[in-house]
Amino acid sequence: MGHRKDAVIVNTIVRQALSSAEEVMGTNGLNAILRVSNLDRFVNNLPPDNLEPGIEASEYARFNQAIEEFYGRGGRGMLQRIGKASFQYAVNEQAALLGVAGTALKLLPQKQRIKFILNSMASALKKSNPQVDAWVEEDGETIAYAESSCAICHSRKSDKPICYLYLGSLGEAIKWATGKEYAITETDCLAKGDSCCRFEVGEAINSD
Repeated sequence: MGHRKDAVIVNTIVRQALSSAEEVMGTNGLNAILRVSNLDRFVNNLPPDNLEPGIEASEYARFNQAIEEFYGRGGRGMLQRIGKASFQYAVNEQAALLGVAGTALKLLPQKQRIKFILNSMASALKKSNPQVDAWVEEDGETIAYAESSCAICHSRKSDKPICYLYLGSLGEAIKWATGKEYAITETDCLAKGDSCCRFEVGEAINSD
């Protein structure tokens, strides 16, 4: 999913994204976005759950952009909700790929739990598609997740970070692993001309 080269996204990831979008927007909402995005082939027809090529990165970016534009000011929040649903889908349907089945996270300190789940997400993406380049950074007390092959903003241009779906999925992943909600900030974005999309984990918001 290189930013310059229009790489592919495998069916299982496409299925995860579309199923999550349908859960948040409803079937009619999803179908409307698919038509606007020229992805009519997926209307009432989700791709199979396999690692065959599904769509191109530019198509996935167009899908994300269509949601943002279709819902106006509420589009960003909608994408974050889809991101949250996407992580839950991965935990429930792809726990083996994510590498979290039977994990005793409660035995680990909070910071180790965060690093574990972020590394698990990067690893799962790379397992599903060798074109993915994602990693976890640690600098002192700061932990960040980064990807130089982000398809959400592929070929898009913006003066600010725009990977809202990623914010939702990362936030939900950390909440699942720690039981706490943490502030996540996208500090760098390929759409801005940065070398990668980078998401920094901030302070815990609550302890629910």
